[in-house]
Amino acid sequence: MSRIDETRPFHPIRIAVLTVSDTRTPETDKSGDTLVERLTGAGHTLAARGILPDDRQRIAARLREWIADPGVDAILTTGGTGLTGRDVTVEAHRDVYEKEIEAFGTVFTIVSMQKIGTSAVQSRACGGVAGGTYLFALPGSPGACRDAWDEILAFQFDSRHRPCNFVEIMPRLEEHLRRK
Repeated sequence: MSRIDETRPFHPIRIAVLTVSDTRTPETDKSGDTLVERLTGAGHTLAARGILPDDRQRIAARLREWIADPGVDAILTTGGTGLTGRDVTVEAHRDVYEKEIEAFGTVFTIVSMQKIGTSAVQSRACGGVAGGTYLFALPGSPGACRDAWDEILAFQFDSRHRPCNFVEIMPRLEEHLRRK
């Protein structure tokens, strides 16, 4: 059963937050604010924050920039995961992934179904790894960001979570690059 083992140390990670929107500003970015409040409240560090329009190349470029930054362990994007023509965040993520975390989208859908029913099928939330950095594309609503953080990411980014978590395998994400 999933649990937090209080006998183990907590290891904070550095997380960047990118809001993808043609209309949001720093003053109106409630989803980005939700993620920042959640991650810092959990004891993690906000490594960077930004807002970009729905432009696949610009989103992918920012993801690559943060992946290359040794001060960023994980990237959370919010917005652009829907079905409309301007929703290109998922494609930008997949442009940079080395490995996709397929189960993230499935688990997010299960969590969403409990809150919004069959409307959950309209989200293409996804996760992956590139350059030793975790990346997660979340929907643009504050509620979806809360659900993703509270029900999935808070646990996987907590080094005390059992039976396993993302933090404990971070040192091994790039083991294929080491010489034998």
